[in-house]
Amino acid sequence: MMKIKFLAFLIIFFSITFNSFSIEPDIFVQSTVNRASKLLGEDISKEKKIEKLKVIAKETVDIRGIGFYTLGKKRKSLSDQDKKRYAELFEEYFLKSFSSRLAEYTNPEIDVRNKEKLNENYTIVNSILKATNERPEINIDWRIYTKNPDNPLIRDLIIEGLSLARTQKEEFASVLNSNNDDIEALFKVLKEFSQD
Repeated sequence: MMKIKFLAFLIIFFSITFNSFSIEPDIFVQSTVNRASKLLGEDISKEKKIEKLKVIAKETVDIRGIGFYTLGKKRKSLSDQDKKRYAELFEEYFLKSFSSRLAEYTNPEIDVRNKEKLNENYTIVNSILKATNERPEINIDWRIYTKNPDNPLIRDLIIEGLSLARTQKEEFASVLNSNNDDIEALFKVLKEFSQD
């Protein structure tokens, strides 16, 4: 009888815990950073680091959300087929760009300082990339999408006040403006970068 009661208690406890569990954005950022930092400190090839970094990015970054933001107003005029193609090409582009840049670092130390809840959907998490002999201290703000509190996702990094998503949006707008707003030109740029 005691075993049955204890088992019932465990089932109720875990169902309450898991159903009400949400990850605070600052804890999410620190754990993501720690995970990447540990990986970058491993004695493995750069290629293996890149592959593992891609896995981390897929789990923690809203790649699709960033992709359609960086496309700007052009996304409204795309067919469903072109949107699907763009999402696939952007993911390949993003993962290569993100992982190859980050793989250059060896054990970067980032400390999360505080957070500011903007609304139900977004929280800004402030952090510091510690200084080394090669670089000064760098302020990094993380824009975290929290619409689903059980699954927060990174939507942008603001490094010393410069938004990476906005910068990417401006670059894509420049490509489109230089090519009569032809989405095929942007597809070509994304594909060439990914295959390079």
